[in-house]
Amino acid sequence: MDERRLGATGLHVSEIGLGTMTWGDRTDEDAARELLRDFLDAGGTLVDSAASYGSTDAESILGSLLATDVPRADLVLCVQSGLRRAGSVAGTGSAVVPDASRRHLLDGLDASLRRLGTDHVDLFLVQAPDPRTPLAETASALETAISSGRARYVGVGDHPAWRTAALATRLAAGGSCGLAAAGLEYSLLERGLEAEVAPAATELGVGLLAWSPLGRGVLTGKYRKGTPADSRAASDRWAPYVEQYLDAGAGAVVSAVSTAADGLGRSPLEVALAWTLARGVSSAVVGPRTPAHLRAATAAADLELPREVMAALDDVSAPGRTYPAWRG
Repeated sequence: MDERRLGATGLHVSEIGLGTMTWGDRTDEDAARELLRDFLDAGGTLVDSAASYGSTDAESILGSLLATDVPRADLVLCVQSGLRRAGSVAGTGSAVVPDASRRHLLDGLDASLRRLGTDHVDLFLVQAPDPRTPLAETASALETAISSGRARYVGVGDHPAWRTAALATRLAAGGSCGLAAAGLEYSLLERGLEAEVAPAATELGVGLLAWSPLGRGVLTGKYRKGTPADSRAASDRWAPYVEQYLDAGAGAVVSAVSTAADGLGRSPLEVALAWTLARGVSSAVVGPRTPAHLRAATAAADLELPREVMAALDDVSAPGRTYPAWRG
């Protein structure tokens, strides 16, 4: 696969990234080892992880593989911080809340570095917007991550356009670093970023990292005839993550993807991923559970969808335009 420039930076990342959200849960260390080796063999470089993945197990597994199997220099490591468990909420146990304070971000980064067994990451993302922490404080923490050498580049995850722009402006004014990346969900089933985030990112020189480009697995077509026993939707833990994309509207998009795949002699997975790769993202981050899933994903890198197919998929998946986005 090819590499793409991350926004206006000098960092290049593989056009398909490897996500580790299921590592330590649905993917054990042996499977992770095979996935990482196959990913590198296919030309992949960008690997995304976070303390919240597998309750830190994903980072621990990745650190173990870096120590024994894969040279650190071969990877572009992306880690995320900015979520923490708060106290019990009305008897429901602890809740995960955003925390982009200086203390939490830098403590989280340090803990990730220890688990990964490295002294720096290539990209450090604020995992979620935190309305309780001043943006100036978050910007200061990111500047410290850069100036201390713990991170080479910084970015945000799941932030709305105005927060992304405000944070990018503060960092640019500081002069020590800029905002390199914005990671958001993006697929034929979730095109919300197109209204404001994508135009803002283009204007600011921020690279887009698309997570869940396969619509949480639904765009592969695996759910067209029911719920496979080994799928995420069959798991009590993961079912809520998938179920919102199992409605009739999503079904029409999945049918269109499958029809296009039949006509092109490719798989629905390849068509869905090729669509996302053609939409101006720096990298599309996938979370394969098996080497076969990974091979199917990397095969999409050489698929250029015909203009007519792109137009048909654009049309069937077109999001509603809300005020004031329709004016621009």
